[in-house]
Amino acid sequence: MEPRTIFHKILDKELPSTVLYEDDEVLAIKDIHPQAPTHLLFIPKQFVESVAHLTPATAHIPGMLIEKAKNFAVEKGIADYKLMFHVGKYTLVPYLHLHFLSDQQL
Repeated sequence: MEPRTIFHKILDKELPSTVLYEDDEVLAIKDIHPQAPTHLLFIPKQFVESVAHLTPATAHIPGMLIEKAKNFAVEKGIADYKLMFHVGKYTLVPYLHLHFLSDQQL
C-alpha cells in the first residue's frame, strides 16, 4: 500500500482544492503556491510515485497527462505554456503529477 499524500486526500475529497478540470483519469487543480499567473497540477487518479517509478503498466500516464493538459489549453485559449514533471529531490509530493504554467491568466 502506498503512503497517502496530499494528492490522495484531494482526490478523495478529504481536502479542498480549486478544481478546473476532472474526468475519469485525471484531476486538474490550481497550485496553492503558484509560480506563474496560471499554475495548475494535472494529477492522475492512478497512483505512481514519480516518472522514475513507471512500469510497463503505467508508462502511458505521462502521455495521458500531457494530452489532457494540451486539450485544456486549447479549450481555454491558452497558446503559450510550460509543462513539467519533477523527480526525486525536485518534487515535494511523491505522487506523479504534471505542472502546467502559463503567463496567461485564466
